[in-house]
Amino acid sequence: MNNAQVVKGWPNVPTAVNCVLHWLTKIAGLAAPLFLRVALALPFFKSGLTKWDGFLSLSPAASFLFQEEFKLHIFGRVYDLPAPDVLAFASGSAEIIFPILLILGFGTRLSALGLLGMTAVIQLIVPDGWANFHLPWATMAIALIAIGPGRLSLDHWIRGFLNRHQVSA
Repeated sequence: MNNAQVVKGWPNVPTAVNCVLHWLTKIAGLAAPLFLRVALALPFFKSGLTKWDGFLSLSPAASFLFQEEFKLHIFGRVYDLPAPDVLAFASGSAEIIFPILLILGFGTRLSALGLLGMTAVIQLIVPDGWANFHLPWATMAIALIAIGPGRLSLDHWIRGFLNRHQVSA
């Protein structure tokens, strides 16, 4: 039984559905990496903004959290963070830099890998957040590492520019 027999009198319906699905796939393929980049970047960027009082001036609250509140939970035991001031500065910097790079689509896979690593550490600090926060963040980061930045990105534009430049040379 072919498609024309299934929808009697409307032999073009399967073709129209195929056409719609084709365009839907193209649009989603174009938009999905951009939406993943933005969705992953926003919570980290917002968190990063809370850690600074000015340019390269870590807020006292961030220092306090890393020294007194944040603890590593490993195998049922709780440990202080090593070098809390260094970690606060590194975390605050990464939470600003990686999201900006993700939004621009520049160094996307490496930025997503950095945020995946941060998510793993955050999981060790806040083990109860895995279902609501850490799992979706890790999923988005892994998806971006797998599929790349997409066509709406600086990475794609630079790759195309370099490929054209190599061909002409």
